[in-house]
Amino acid sequence: MTQPLPHDPRPEDHPRKRVNLALQGGGSHGAFSWGVLDALLEDGRIEPEAISGTSAGAMNAVVLASGYARGGAEGARADLAEFWRRLGALGRTSPFRRSWWSRLTGKWRIDDTPSYALASIGNLFLSPYQTNPYGLNPLRGLLKDVVDFDAVRRDGGIRLFLSATDVETGKNRLFRTPEVCVEAVLASACLPQLFQAVKYQGRHYWDGGYMGNPALWPLFYESGSRDVVLVAINPLNRPGVPMTPFEIMDRVNEITFNSSLMREMRAVQFVTRLIETGRLDAREYKHVLMHRVSGDKELADLHASSKLNAEPDFLEHLFTLGRRAGQDWLARHFDDVGQRTSIDIVNDYF
Repeated sequence: MTQPLPHDPRPEDHPRKRVNLALQGGGSHGAFSWGVLDALLEDGRIEPEAISGTSAGAMNAVVLASGYARGGAEGARADLAEFWRRLGALGRTSPFRRSWWSRLTGKWRIDDTPSYALASIGNLFLSPYQTNPYGLNPLRGLLKDVVDFDAVRRDGGIRLFLSATDVETGKNRLFRTPEVCVEAVLASACLPQLFQAVKYQGRHYWDGGYMGNPALWPLFYESGSRDVVLVAINPLNRPGVPMTPFEIMDRVNEITFNSSLMREMRAVQFVTRLIETGRLDAREYKHVLMHRVSGDKELADLHASSKLNAEPDFLEHLFTLGRRAGQDWLARHFDDVGQRTSIDIVNDYF
């Protein structure tokens, strides 16, 4: 793993700042967020107050909160590393691994493998209810082994908001801290092409990315900090027009999983403009400050099919990219926290 930059400012020289974290989902690309979080936690100047997470972002959120409750920032770093190390071990036996050609050419995509093609075609005729009738999910045991859910739910810890999609109503279902459990996390990460809908308290849920990836609004209304640091792993822009059926499907999924975030960001900009022009009372409406850590170029260069690639080398590669992005964001924008929004919402989300 990469080491901190030698010129990084240390916590004793700067005050800690409380922020809210918003963690996107995106399959194994969540290892990029792991790297970002590792850099922020190691630096020590950022203290998470609340986290909104979806899918892989929900997993990062509960693992971080569990480790933080038991051992502070270093405990969170250790638990995140353990979670992704174990996920990589599962990835060694996954059918979704790179072809010999991708390995030879240094690519991480898996859409050129027979298993990916068979799964994509099979999804047209078979659902997880036929291919996985017992509803097995290896992530269940992994989460139970790594996450102390009692510690996560304990009063005074990091506040959590995990998004899932209600299958029947199509609405966003937000699991708040007292409700967070294995089923809630699996519901947030339930891709309907791969897993049966997750049943929780009599309702059935699919992946939260359809309606909130991640949901920002609970961070505005249910936390004290007005700073939100979005860790983005779904590229907004992908140059070129998709030509193959797989490429078209992957790009449609990316656009779908970014749509709710784009709507919320536009709402943030609208309210901010009204507050700044005096048409809304800043004492009644929170003036939210938005920040973003992303690897837009690096992750856009990765084929969307690589989100199913959980090989240890790939997860470590993403971790390294994330650490670098997190360190760069701290160097460029730490002073903006508490002072101003550090992204161009209009150009990025309008």
